[in-house]
Amino acid sequence: MNTLGMMGSALAGLANPLSLLLLVAGVAVGIVFGSIPGLSGSMAVALFLPVTFAMDSADAFTLLVALYIGGISGGLISAILLNIPGTSSSIATCFDGAPMARNGEAPKALGVGVVFSFIGSLFSFAVLIFVAPALAKVTLKFSAIEYFGVCIFALTMIVVLAGDNMVKGLLAGVLGLALSSIGMAPIDGVKRFTFGVNELSSGFDVLPTLVGIFAVTEVLSFAETVRKSSRATEVRQDFKIKGFGFTKEEFFAQKWNALRSAVIGTGIGILPGIGGSVAGIMSYIAAKKSSKYPEKFGTGIMDGVVATECANNAVIGGALIPLLTLGIPGDGVTAMLLGAFMIHGLTPGPLLFTTNAELVYSIFAACIVATIVMLVLELFGMRIFVRLLSIPKYILLPAVLILCTIGAFAANNRMFDAQSILFFGVLGYLMAKVKLPVAPFILSFILGELVETNLRRGLQFTGGSFLAFFQSPIAAVFMVIAIAVIAWTAGKKALAAKKKTI
Repeated sequence: MNTLGMMGSALAGLANPLSLLLLVAGVAVGIVFGSIPGLSGSMAVALFLPVTFAMDSADAFTLLVALYIGGISGGLISAILLNIPGTSSSIATCFDGAPMARNGEAPKALGVGVVFSFIGSLFSFAVLIFVAPALAKVTLKFSAIEYFGVCIFALTMIVVLAGDNMVKGLLAGVLGLALSSIGMAPIDGVKRFTFGVNELSSGFDVLPTLVGIFAVTEVLSFAETVRKSSRATEVRQDFKIKGFGFTKEEFFAQKWNALRSAVIGTGIGILPGIGGSVAGIMSYIAAKKSSKYPEKFGTGIMDGVVATECANNAVIGGALIPLLTLGIPGDGVTAMLLGAFMIHGLTPGPLLFTTNAELVYSIFAACIVATIVMLVLELFGMRIFVRLLSIPKYILLPAVLILCTIGAFAANNRMFDAQSILFFGVLGYLMAKVKLPVAPFILSFILGELVETNLRRGLQFTGGSFLAFFQSPIAAVFMVIAIAVIAWTAGKKALAAKKKTI
C-alpha cells in the first residue's frame, strides 16, 4: 500500500472516542507542562510513560506524541508573557516575543507563535512521512568529527548574537563555555572545577540554568524597580483579539522566513543530541542576517517569533526520523519514546516499517492530528493566557518563582538544582547590569559539552591529528563557513568603525 493510502487508514483509525480523548488530553497536559517554567514536555512524557504500560501500542504512542507536541509548543506562552522560557526550546522566543508583550502586542505575539508553531510542525511531519528513510541515511555519515564541525559552526554564531559590542558578546560566550566545563570531563570522567563540592560533579543542568538566568533575573530586575510605597506600573494590554491576532498581509510576508526556519529546525532535529534550543537560536540568527531591518530584532517584531517557533517545533518531526528509521533518539523526549518502544516489545529501525507499518503510520497520523488539536487549544486559550498580564507582577512573579523552584528540583530530584537557580539568577542580574548579552551565554553553555565531547572523540579516532577534521568534507565545509562568518563579521565591524572616524 502506498504512503497516502497508509496515512488514510491511520487517520481513520484515530477516529474513535478513546484516541481523540488521548490526543486532546495529551496536548492539553503537554501545554500546561511546557508553559510552566521549570517543567517541560520531556517531564510530562516521563510521568505518563508508566500510564501507557497497560495500553495497546497505538494508543500509547498517541498519548506520548500528543504530550511531546503540546510540551514543545506550550513553552511560548511564558516566554512571551513573562520573558521566561517554559522550555529550553523557547529561549529565542523571549528575544522578540517578550518585547512585543511589553509593547502591548501580547495577543499578536501569541497568535504568531501558535500559528507558526503549527506550520513548522506540519512541515517537519511532511518530511518525516515522505523522506524519512532517505534523510536518515545521511546522518549515518556523521561521526564525532562531523558533529564537531556542526557545533563549531553553531558556536561562531556568538559573533552575530553579540550585537554592537563584540567584546561583551565574546565575554558572555566565554563565560558560558567556562560554566559548561564544570563537573566530570567527557570521555575520561576527571572532575574539574568542583572545589570539593560533590554536587558539582555532574555540572550545572541546563534546565535550572535557564530558569535562573531568565526567571530569577526577571524577579530581581522587577524588585529593583519597585519601592515599598508604590506599585509597579503594569503594561496596558488590548485583549480584543481579532482572528489570529495578525493580518493576512503580515502572514504572507513571513513565508520565506517560515520556510527557512522550518528547514533549519527539521535539519537540526535529525542530528541527534543538538535539540530545539539550538534550532531556535540558529533560525533567529538566520532571520536576523537575512532581514532588511536587522536593527529591529530584539525590539519586538514578529519575524523573530516566527523564526524561533517554526524552528523549535520543526525539530519534533526531525528528531523522530532517526528514532523510527535507525533506532537513534534525536533528543531527550525521543530517548523516552525509545524506551516506550522497548516496553511494548518493539525495536525501532528499518524493519519497523515492514513488520509494524500500521503502528508507524498511526504515529504519523497522531502527530498531524495532535498538531491540529494544539492549534485549536492554544488559539482559544490565548484569550485566557493574555489575562496573566493583568495580574500585578508583585503577585505573579513570586508564584512563578515558587513553580520554577519546584520544577528545577523535580527535574533530577536534587536540591542543588533548586539552589543553583539562585546562583544563575544573580549571575543574570549582574550580566544585565554590565550589559553582557544573555543569548551568547546560553548558546555557548548549551554547546560547550557537545563541542568538547565530539572534539575528544574525534581526536581519539584520528590518533590526535586535528588535520583530519578538515579532511572530512562535511566537517570541513562547516568549519570553513564558520571561519568565513567570523571574518565577514569582523570585516563588517571594522568597516563600520572606519566610517565613523571619517
